[in-house]
Amino acid sequence: MRIERLSQDKIRIFLTFDDLSERGIQKEDMWQEVPKVHDLFTEMMDQAYSELGFDATGPLAVEVFALPAQGMVVIVTRGKYDHHQYGASGEEELPEEIYEMEVTLEQSDSIVYAFRDFEALVEAAHVLIGNITSQGKLYSYNDIWYLYFDPKEFEEAALSGLVGVLSEFGDSSPVTEAMLAEYGKAVMPEKAVELICTHFKRQQ
Repeated sequence: MRIERLSQDKIRIFLTFDDLSERGIQKEDMWQEVPKVHDLFTEMMDQAYSELGFDATGPLAVEVFALPAQGMVVIVTRGKYDHHQYGASGEEELPEEIYEMEVTLEQSDSIVYAFRDFEALVEAAHVLIGNITSQGKLYSYNDIWYLYFDPKEFEEAALSGLVGVLSEFGDSSPVTEAMLAEYGKAVMPEKAVELICTHFKRQQ
């Protein structure tokens, strides 16, 4: 489980399928109101508080994106709430029902990884072309590079390897290709991995 802050009132949590299986949760369980999922959410909020100081009191908008062969991305946005009325922010003093969640679940049919560092993107491309693929599409959006792949083009073993390499150098993203195409710029609309390797050498 990995948590990062997107803004003062928004965090992103990455859950691998191993994270889910360790807690006895199947991917399908995330679509249901089951105690194990509630326990997982409580654990995520406890970790977000201890690592980032993210106080999850008040109304929360929770978006869950299921990503192929990768796991899930959970976006938690905190609404306005007067949590000072509950005194100190220690979790034991907060009533459990203070979690007021509005949950949205979506299943993504694409693999998109974000790279803030162009050199990390180049490194990933050189590993991919030697082992897995020369394909992919490269987009630029909000000063971040996005590599897109269609999972239908890969066998299961290759898909797992692809995700393994991408997750080593970049961050899994729930951004859709349609959004990238509309709001971003298609820098390399095909064979992005091959073109990156052709034009940019790895750092020694």
